[in-house]
Amino acid sequence: MLRKPKWLKVKLPQREEYSNVKKILREERLHTVCVEAKCPNLGQCWDSGTATFMILGDTCTRACKFCATKTGNPKEIVDSSEPDRLLDAVKRMGLDYVVITSVDRDDLDDFGAGIFIRTAELLRKDNPQIGIEVLTPDFGGRKDLIDAVLDSGINVFAHNIEVVRRISPFIRDVRANYNLSMSVLKAATENKNIIIKSGMMVGIGETDEEVYKTIEEVASVGVKIFTIGQYLQPTRRNIEVQRYVTPEIFKSYEEKGKEVGVYVVSGPLVRSSYMAKEVYNKVKNA
Repeated sequence: MLRKPKWLKVKLPQREEYSNVKKILREERLHTVCVEAKCPNLGQCWDSGTATFMILGDTCTRACKFCATKTGNPKEIVDSSEPDRLLDAVKRMGLDYVVITSVDRDDLDDFGAGIFIRTAELLRKDNPQIGIEVLTPDFGGRKDLIDAVLDSGINVFAHNIEVVRRISPFIRDVRANYNLSMSVLKAATENKNIIIKSGMMVGIGETDEEVYKTIEEVASVGVKIFTIGQYLQPTRRNIEVQRYVTPEIFKSYEEKGKEVGVYVVSGPLVRSSYMAKEVYNKVKNA
């Protein structure tokens, strides 16, 4: 097993905002990707009073080898009160920028798109100025569902390709597909008012040349923000880390992004929603 380098050390949560966020999420019975995916930035984000909400429950219908989220069959169960409780949490936390993601829900006819739409519409109605970023599943590649989510009042539409093309079939669930994910991103870029975002992990079996190629590919379909972070094995059941990418190499990914016209947010601890509000404002005002 590889030894974790010093640049991957994270600070423990220390401020009272952390406890407040934890209390609100518990009382509103909400899940966060911070907890479910064992995000290393949990302390930093919760200390600053932000969180990435995970809707549609805590059970994913897919079983990607890198993910710690619980896998199973939710049996078409959807909690219709979830959008209202999420709105309550956002108001209690005083957020002006919200990131919403979900588990995969292949058991649902609309793959869960309806809850994304209702949640975004509620947030927008309550606060016309709020920033809304969604990180969605592939929705089976259905353009009608993608378009409906894009039209729900969001500012950023994100869908992660997760890993480079070559290793995607071995790392992601069999229902996931690199070309499918790229087609979702391309379809989303047809709405010119929405910033399109994607992300991937490194240290999971790829080469740097493959990462550079991936940056070129996402740029070619119109992605404006691309996050790249170090894969960290969340549990012993998940695939092992193959290498620890150095901060210098992460910097080279950002430089490649500048070459091809996509804003790359790259670093050992970067995750999909890392500094989401700040990154959105930079790209929007560029």
